[in-house]
Amino acid sequence: MSFHEVRLPARLAFGSSGGIERRTEVVTLASGYERRSSPWAQGRRRYLIGANLRTLDDMAALTAFFEARRGRLYGFRFRDFADFKSCAPSGTPAATDQRIGTGDGVRRTWELTKAYGEVRRPIRKPVEGSATVAVNGAVVEAAFDAITGVVTLAEPAAGGAAVTAGFLFDTPVRFDADRIEASLESFDAGRMAAVPLIEVRV
Repeated sequence: MSFHEVRLPARLAFGSSGGIERRTEVVTLASGYERRSSPWAQGRRRYLIGANLRTLDDMAALTAFFEARRGRLYGFRFRDFADFKSCAPSGTPAATDQRIGTGDGVRRTWELTKAYGEVRRPIRKPVEGSATVAVNGAVVEAAFDAITGVVTLAEPAAGGAAVTAGFLFDTPVRFDADRIEASLESFDAGRMAAVPLIEVRV
């Protein structure tokens, strides 16, 4: 897979901006009514980083990270400081934050997800060592794959039991341009044009 399991250093993301995009197809009928549909089950995140970098060292670090990813070629992890926890941004993740399934007495593996209303977002890149899982509110032993987001319980959850999890996570992204630009403003400071990132499906 063309993905590097490395996170963009946090200092290079300070001052970043971004949000979610959806794809909605709208057809206006002769009657004036609209028919709306979406080919995307999940939204896609976009970000702009680097615009607040001023020191030549930080600009060089971002340039090196960009080169190591070969521009748009390889994806990487990005910490979206507005959305990187199973709970609210100001909270501390707990094993009861997100319901990820219902036990049937046999199944042991589950995928991490985060709910946004009725939409459930797959979490493919949890942070190593950050996840805990509970069955009916009681924390249980489980293994977490930080590359895929799959949870494996030590014992199957009983039939009808709520399986929940708490975790930190990264967003898988890639650069959305094959060039970055910087200008020199003094001997030890400069300015970098904003660099776009886009979420990738993994």
